[in-house]
Amino acid sequence: MIDVKATLSESEERMEMAAMFLEEQLSRIRAGRANIAILDGVRVDSYGSMVPLNQVANLSTPDPRTIAIRPWDKKMIRDIEKAIMDSDVGITPENNGEIIRLGIPQPTEERRKELTKQCNKIGEKAKVEVRNVRGDVKDKLKKAIKDGLSEDNEKDAELELQKLHDKYIAKIDELLAVKNKEIMTV
Repeated sequence: MIDVKATLSESEERMEMAAMFLEEQLSRIRAGRANIAILDGVRVDSYGSMVPLNQVANLSTPDPRTIAIRPWDKKMIRDIEKAIMDSDVGITPENNGEIIRLGIPQPTEERRKELTKQCNKIGEKAKVEVRNVRGDVKDKLKKAIKDGLSEDNEKDAELELQKLHDKYIAKIDELLAVKNKEIMTV
């Protein structure tokens, strides 16, 4: 017989993972403010192996429109610049021989609208995942009735599952609203 509590906690965990995935993806979207998370996907060729940028340099944001990258080894400046140019960051790096600076441009109105669409698309994927989890668990509960689970317990579990679903959909909507507000603020 199915363990209803374990199934519900497993489904909550999967829904939480969808919300965390969304939060991580949204942090990588450039909204006109300097955020070192946009460089998370950048890999640098360091002595023959590809490593994350934050393992070969110190990343900081000295002001709201600039990201400063200070390599630990000055010889790495060219490799770091090349990695940034090859990535999808979309910002041209400038260096003074010691520090690489990325100037974050103010996005245009059109670009802001594109970014909100991109955020909403990622948010919709997260919502679909939450709905899929709900559907999977509902199917499990329906099958569990055949295995001896009482209909009352199944209905209670389904009600609890719906509450979890609503909680995480609301959380996703809140994350999207905060990011869209950040993007649209001039």
